[in-house]
Amino acid sequence: MTEQELRKRLELLKTEHRDLDAAINALSEAARGSASADMLQIARLKKRKLRLKDQIAIIEDTLLPDIIA
Repeated sequence: MTEQELRKRLELLKTEHRDLDAAINALSEAARGSASADMLQIARLKKRKLRLKDQIAIIEDTLLPDIIA
């Protein structure tokens, strides 16, 4: 992938990560004292969010390599 493609992919992943964060917060508020099915959905969204975070970190490391001083 080119640098431009990586940057575009990075922005898409960050947007999805923020959207998942908002969805998790909304479900958490709605699920207080509710069924465990909502908790299962929240857990799945959190796992997806963690996978996105890992993908974001990989792309950021590729775009910004460590500088050895």
